[in-house]
Amino acid sequence: MSVPVRPDGKVTTPLVDELVAQGKNSSEIARDVEKALSKYVRDPIVTVIVTSFVGPYSEQIRVVGEAAKPQFLPYKQKMTLLDVMIAVGGLTDFADGNAASILRAAEGDKRYAVRIKDLIKRGDLSANVEMRPGDVLVIPQGWF
Repeated sequence: MSVPVRPDGKVTTPLVDELVAQGKNSSEIARDVEKALSKYVRDPIVTVIVTSFVGPYSEQIRVVGEAAKPQFLPYKQKMTLLDVMIAVGGLTDFADGNAASILRAAEGDKRYAVRIKDLIKRGDLSANVEMRPGDVLVIPQGWF
């Protein structure tokens, strides 16, 4: 069965109520579930497979404004602006991509200008900056 980890870091399955999953790897969770199930099932064998990971807000990258699909993304090591733009489907027709900015939470919400239009439309890889956990990418609407 597929079971989500709740925002409080716990999971609930049939016969297992309120099991803490946060901070544990999949093997540790499997052993905990086996221990809880052993009250009802003789020699249970449990395998836990993590299918997706979002992480806390401080580890997510949020994209707001004129992205095709504004959303939050789990941070991945060595993630770049291009990776983020591919994930959100690019810019809308109304975006002013070269006026976009990154708010970097790790540096007290310092604002960095980025050139998304140059990166996507012209292939200017000098505009491809590395993202950091907690970054917010703001893409404003352009004036026509």
